[in-house]
Amino acid sequence: MQTAKMTKSWAEEILSWKYEPPYDFYNDHNKEESMQELLEEPYFAVLDDGGALIGFYCTGTSAQVPLGLFYGVYVEDSLDIGLGMKPELTGKGIGASFIRYILNQLKTTSSSVRLTVAAFNERAITLYERAGFRKTYMFTGEDMIFYVMAKTI
Repeated sequence: MQTAKMTKSWAEEILSWKYEPPYDFYNDHNKEESMQELLEEPYFAVLDDGGALIGFYCTGTSAQVPLGLFYGVYVEDSLDIGLGMKPELTGKGIGASFIRYILNQLKTTSSSVRLTVAAFNERAITLYERAGFRKTYMFTGEDMIFYVMAKTI
């Protein structure tokens, strides 16, 4: 795998991704605003060895669920990360290498990372727990429960 700075072409591809229920929660419905965020915030494309887009990750406030700020779940000093994988690749057993790759990219940036995940996404939660993340907080918003998970890297 390799990392590259997000481009407009990759951002357009990401915004066209469609996840099947219940993961359709992650489908993008505000393409103009999301395009701006993908290109202006710290977003990175993750490519396979042939240069094809397989996913992305972001860091900092872009990775936080805004309502979590209200609940104070992001007060500890930690690097927030967000990530997404191409829908056709999810559930295929490559998630562990995907998250491991991203964490290796961030080792020089921070000693602690944190992510926020929707509670219904048991597949991702299991992946994150196997990667060493532990649930630290839970909060509710917009009929959705979220877990904040953290890990020392």
